[in-house]
Amino acid sequence: VQLQASGGGVVQLGGSLRLSCAASGRTFSSYVMGWFRQAPGKEREFVAAIIWGGYSTYYGDSVKGRFTISRDNAKNTVYLQMNSLKPEDTAVYYCAAGRSGSYSTTPHEYDYWGQGTQVTVSS
Repeated sequence: VQLQASGGGVVQLGGSLRLSCAASGRTFSSYVMGWFRQAPGKEREFVAAIIWGGYSTYYGDSVKGRFTISRDNAKNTVYLQMNSLKPEDTAVYYCAAGRSGSYSTTPHEYDYWGQGTQVTVSS
């Protein structure tokens, strides 16, 4: 099972980025897919999650209204559209997959992790 995150980069305050997470090695139709982020010296923070088969989405308070998680089942890919970016959004962003299929904000409840992609927002 592999998760490959991509799409990070440097963007100015108020800009946008779209992250992608391509899953391979099995069918993820029953999995919950999540995005987390970790800034230097801080704990890993929940960003968003999507129930793959149920279309339900969940967001951390700090990104509600600015970020949108979505998925393309045919491509086994999850996306994170990030708009109105702020310097405090700067972090390494990780995608994750959970076998339970249930929504969770807790990193240890996810079973597979991608390698992370750096997002830097400059002011």
